[in-house]
Amino acid sequence: FMDSIVHTLPAPNRPATVLHNDEEITLEPDPDGPTVLQVFKTVDDQYGSVSYFRVLSGTAQSDTRLYNVNTRTEERLGQLFLPRGKEQLPVDKVVAGDIGAVVKLSSTVTGHTLCKKGDDYQAIPPVYPEPLYAVAVHPKTQSDTGKLGPVTQRLTAADPTLNARTETKTRQFLLEGMGETHINVTVKRMADKYGLNIETSIPKVPYQETITKVASARYRHKKQTGGAGQFAEVELRVEPLERGSEFEFASEVFGGAISSTFFPSIEKGIKQVMAQGILAGSPIVDLKAVVVDGKEHPVDSKDIAFQIAGREVFKQAFMNAGPVLLEPVMEVRVTVPEEFTGDVMSDLTTKRAQVQGMEQDKGDTVITALAPLAEIQRYGTDLRSITQGRGIYEQKLSHYQVVPSHLAQEIIEAYKREQEQD
Repeated sequence: FMDSIVHTLPAPNRPATVLHNDEEITLEPDPDGPTVLQVFKTVDDQYGSVSYFRVLSGTAQSDTRLYNVNTRTEERLGQLFLPRGKEQLPVDKVVAGDIGAVVKLSSTVTGHTLCKKGDDYQAIPPVYPEPLYAVAVHPKTQSDTGKLGPVTQRLTAADPTLNARTETKTRQFLLEGMGETHINVTVKRMADKYGLNIETSIPKVPYQETITKVASARYRHKKQTGGAGQFAEVELRVEPLERGSEFEFASEVFGGAISSTFFPSIEKGIKQVMAQGILAGSPIVDLKAVVVDGKEHPVDSKDIAFQIAGREVFKQAFMNAGPVLLEPVMEVRVTVPEEFTGDVMSDLTTKRAQVQGMEQDKGDTVITALAPLAEIQRYGTDLRSITQGRGIYEQKLSHYQVVPSHLAQEIIEAYKREQEQD
């Protein structure tokens, strides 16, 4: 154990590599050198938010001010102390190579660097792995809903491998971490320490919708009530774009058939539908909408009328243009002992994965594959079972691809059933 400490943990007198004026330099742990602190841990306890730091160079003094290079703000350091188990020993200064702590820093979190203003030293932060496990979060009460944002902000500031975000494509609040245990511990901490009670579920897959061919449609909106009516007529053509192009809007109307003041209204109506989706409630992407022709009324044509016409004509044109669902595909890198290679490969095949390559690394097999997110949301559990807990993996988003038609139909039908229940 002591050998592991010697070989693994940084020695107090080891020089640190930092950035200075955008160049990497070596900073000696000299107590008389420039003062540079790196915060490596942030926790909440009975004293408030406690920032643990290592002094890379110089000397940190109690009741002084230092500059946060990451946020470009000044921080006041109050009473410094040395952590000794559960004890906190107040000190006047912490010298280079030592570890200290301070409470209630306003904008400094794990990984940030503090130095004197104008010195511009920045410690190189560690590279944290991408999250592997995610849950959708559902607060149990209205009171819990109000607590969710502040509590997750404090937890993610303390743990860089924990991430909380709103997935705009599915309109769900996600909590992401390194595995099931990591998330379960976090959820329990929310309840025990902050009184925040939540329920979790498997997140919805962030599908997208797009088209595969050019199509057109024409729609007339006409509404006559006792007073002023509504009138708008729009002919629209939609064209597929390359992946990642998002959305383009254009007009080919000539001769004043539609006044230019109504084009933003049409575009607004189209974007409303694109955000909500048509097939499965997923955002629509990668297409161009072109207004070809239309009509207006000198009295009854107004902004809301062209918004409605834009929405409805877009729905029709979209359904005529060979609509498809797109699913996120993850690049997965799996490292397993050699004897489990065959089982892991077979399991990946059942998940619609495409193996891109294999290589050997110190007796382990490293498999690189592309797999749909829908198939590997709980891959950590499967891999642990197959390899007796000896396999590890990492993943990141690669691209979006068309969902096979038979699976797309199941997704669309499930969405319709969900809408009917709501």
